[in-house]
Amino acid sequence: MNIKKSFGIVLRRRRTNYGLTQEQLGFEADLRRTYVSMIELGRQQPSLETVFKLARALGVSPADLIGEVEETLTQDRECEVDVASGR
Repeated sequence: MNIKKSFGIVLRRRRTNYGLTQEQLGFEADLRRTYVSMIELGRQQPSLETVFKLARALGVSPADLIGEVEETLTQDRECEVDVASGR
């Protein structure tokens, strides 16, 4: 899994857990709903400024958001190793 896809998965999970629609998150972060959708689908990679806006809108720190992306990437890589080694 790549970073864009991983960030999108984390963003969607955080957004839905927070009880927001894409439109509501876009409003809170001063972003268009379509851009939020493209990020969640892994088709767009947010700038550092956008990461900060999204984190603030979700009530988390940018570090927490990025940390969760890193964990997702690590878990995915571990799964790939297990599959490749036949475990």
